[in-house]
Amino acid sequence: MTKLKLSAKELAKWEASRDIGAEIRRGLKQVRSGRAAREHHIEVPEALEARTRSGLSQQKFADVLGVSRRTLEGWEQGRRKPSGAARALLAIAKKRPEVLREVFAD
Repeated sequence: MTKLKLSAKELAKWEASRDIGAEIRRGLKQVRSGRAAREHHIEVPEALEARTRSGLSQQKFADVLGVSRRTLEGWEQGRRKPSGAARALLAIAKKRPEVLREVFAD
């Protein structure tokens, strides 16, 4: 988007020449056709997705995995990557979250 600096006189002239109704109709037409829609793709770390699907709190999920809450936070924020058995547990938690809840229920 280009920004223009207009003087007060130029701005008043531009605003007087606008057809607000036509601008709204044009915008609605774009929305209906899907051209105005935007898609945002956000990559969610596996640890965060697995915990979210499990429905467990961060502390409980960390306890289930046998790691500290800080370690889990690092995985969820993408600062660190899980390794070994933790990756396997995260894969199970992601695909079958009910298994974790069932096995580790209090």
